Amino acid sequence: MFLLIAVVVAVALVPILHGDLGALAGMRVRLAGLLLIALLIQVLVVAVFPGPASGVRLSLFLASYPLGVAFLYLNRRLSGLWLVGVGAVLNLLAIVANAGVMPATAGALATAGVPAGGDVFANSASVADPRLWFLGDVFAIPSSVPLANVFSVGDVLIALGVGWTIVRASRGAPGQPMRQTGSGTPEG
Repeated sequence: MFLLIAVVVAVALVPILHGDLGALAGMRVRLAGLLLIALLIQVLVVAVFPGPASGVRLSLFLASYPLGVAFLYLNRRLSGLWLVGVGAVLNLLAIVANAGVMPATAGALATAGVPAGGDVFANSASVADPRLWFLGDVFAIPSSVPLANVFSVGDVLIALGVGWTIVRASRGAPGQPMRQTGSGTPEG
């Protein structure tokens, strides 16, 4: 949910920052399906077909990351995606260090009104002795706010990177198609 909020904010900033929302439609993105498959796997494993933690669920969840990395590598020329990559690596480090679960602090979970865990596989949960806890979900959007949830420093970097990519693409950034000004000359 945190990423969804970041995308909405970035798109809302485009006109304020004198960007062109139409330029986003012309963004040249390579193999976007890789990213869609990665996100679909995570949503299916965590939300659509929830169930007990198992090797299969964990393997599927972790398999989504190489797809995301491949997408980022293929689109590395897009401004801001390097920051998305850094955030993803930080998240992956925390998840791998904690046997496939993003560690979340009890305080962040309580603030967001998210259950601390249980028998169901979760991408974020309270962990007994978390490793790299500071890379885990230590921040929260309070439960009194729509889309309340916990998030990590990696999530913040991913959101900033996605926002940067959207805003730069709307302004004809390098690697993006150039916009035409009223005089017919390219602007970038």
